[in-house]
Amino acid sequence: MPLLTIKELNSTTKLWVWKISETWDELFQSVVLKDVSLARLETMKSESHQKGFLSVRKLLISAGYTDFDLYYDEFGKPHLNDGKHITISHSFEFSIIVISDEVIGADLELLKEKTLKIAPRFMEIFHLENLSHYEQMKKATVIWGIKESVFKIKNEPGISFPLHIFEQQFNLEDKKTIAELRFNNKTEYFDVVFDFIEDYVFVCAFEKNK
Repeated sequence: MPLLTIKELNSTTKLWVWKISETWDELFQSVVLKDVSLARLETMKSESHQKGFLSVRKLLISAGYTDFDLYYDEFGKPHLNDGKHITISHSFEFSIIVISDEVIGADLELLKEKTLKIAPRFMEIFHLENLSHYEQMKKATVIWGIKESVFKIKNEPGISFPLHIFEQQFNLEDKKTIAELRFNNKTEYFDVVFDFIEDYVFVCAFEKNK
């Protein structure tokens, strides 16, 4: 079944996961898109991106919404007309949405050797000490997802993954941690949860109340 799972992350937040097994035509015929979404779909050169875009609309239907309930602001951040917070991610054969009463950002990443290879460019390497190669790849991917998720929440020009977003020490078994954004002479904190879906890493950050 393409709708792989619906999971409560907390009392006000749900995750929907779609595993893309349909053809482009099957996805396209099963959703109704507003004109601006049709135009955006036509600009996507990759069929993988198009299918990700369409599968997100299938997830919206599963969550009780349609494409007409979703809009994007001037920075490309998605919003729902009813005021609930939504975050979206797509990676190869999976798409996710998270809907919450809280300010959130989420990311989905395929486990790849490349992420571990470039880890020194975006994270503090002490996080990888005393881990097997596979665990290092998983943890580096979680940390990339943390930084992506925090950036999605703040979405401010000038934020650097290695210079401004930091993670408290955590174990992969914890499936949670706290992230810090040190930017513009202030520090902000985010609760983070993460999990593993087949060969993918899911991360969701929650803006802590000020």
